[in-house]
Amino acid sequence: MQEDSPKRGNRSLGQGHISIVGLGPGGPQDMTPRATEALAQAEVVVGYRPYVALLGEMTTSKEVVATGMTKEVERCQEAVRRAARGQKVAVVSSGDAGIYGMAGLVLQILHQEGQDRTIEVEIVPGVTAATAAAAALGAPLMHDFAVISLSDRLTPWETIARRLSLAAQGDFVIVLYNPKSQSRTWQLSRAQEIILQYRSPATPVGVVRRAGRPGQQVWISDLASFLSLPVDMLSTVIIGNSQTQILGKWMVTPRGYEL
Repeated sequence: MQEDSPKRGNRSLGQGHISIVGLGPGGPQDMTPRATEALAQAEVVVGYRPYVALLGEMTTSKEVVATGMTKEVERCQEAVRRAARGQKVAVVSSGDAGIYGMAGLVLQILHQEGQDRTIEVEIVPGVTAATAAAAALGAPLMHDFAVISLSDRLTPWETIARRLSLAAQGDFVIVLYNPKSQSRTWQLSRAQEIILQYRSPATPVGVVRRAGRPGQQVWISDLASFLSLPVDMLSTVIIGNSQTQILGKWMVTPRGYEL
């Protein structure tokens, strides 16, 4: 087991520690050195089973707590319990841990259990799906954009619909996370209907499946036609604003520079 790093802040040597780590899209080439270091120092790795599997040999010689979908609260509670016993724990999320990841939930549990002053927490940022997909498409996020999840498991659809409407009215580029699943089949078409109220059917739309992972697929379509693409939970959808253009094979939202 590696030795503790030098004393930081109010942390004393041997005290429990939680690193909330954003893994990026999944490949080691897009994982930050800081994330790699946090995983190397951890004694216990906690996460959603498919995300832990992405780590491969990085979890060798570590204790792993991996569970399935809908077990987020239990996983984070277990991470806090381990840290309270003095262990070094890494809680992993794909992308960035603070963007639809586990950072907020861990902090809430720490505060609820009165451990937020006794357990040191480090939040390690990562490459999120929006930026990974944008890089595959070109430069669609060069101007103001909004990120909206279409999953209504934790957020009422009425709230999601209002956010879609306001983002479309504000002419934001719109990034859609969790656009479609086997059980959620209608939300994406409803999102299209809402956005079409304020945006041209010819608006460029990019879809990236498995962004930054082996087997990445990239399509560029338009707002009227993109529903014909094979969108699923592994996909990120980027809907351009009124200025977004297709330049050759790239999707670009100009920043406004004079050329």
